[in-house]
Amino acid sequence: MASTSSALTISSSSTLFDGKAPRQSPPASPQCLSLPLPHLHSQNRSWKTTAYNGKIARNVMAMATGEAPAEASSTEVPEIVKTLQETWDKVDDKYAVSSLVLAGVVALWGSVGLISAIDRLPLIPGILEIVGIGYTGWFVYKNIVFKPDREALVQQVKDTYNEILGSN
Repeated sequence: MASTSSALTISSSSTLFDGKAPRQSPPASPQCLSLPLPHLHSQNRSWKTTAYNGKIARNVMAMATGEAPAEASSTEVPEIVKTLQETWDKVDDKYAVSSLVLAGVVALWGSVGLISAIDRLPLIPGILEIVGIGYTGWFVYKNIVFKPDREALVQQVKDTYNEILGSN
């Protein structure tokens, strides 16, 4: 990839330009400083600059017309965040809840690490897959194939659900 460079030339001229006077190019002087600048890939960054400048222009136009800027008007909080804030405010023991959440995150991270370690072993994943398929087949045969077994399973799930929720 060829890199091109451009030069920045700064002249030390003591001439001040007045806005009303016609501008003249400064005479070439031996007191010039030339700096080589590496070629920046401006096309990669041009969309960011354009988006940022467009945002500034919209805000300036909004302020000139008396409207609120776009960022200030879009500060509405989603409903789920409000619900989470209300629930967090109702919690009495915030230290215990925070500790449980942290323990859950650590347990999840550890279990993901354990599963990925087991998955890297040569024969274990295949054996566990066969065991899972076998257990699924046994469960379907024992609980789902015949109608009385299906009804008993549904009743057992409903009883467990009511026991957990405490409703009758």
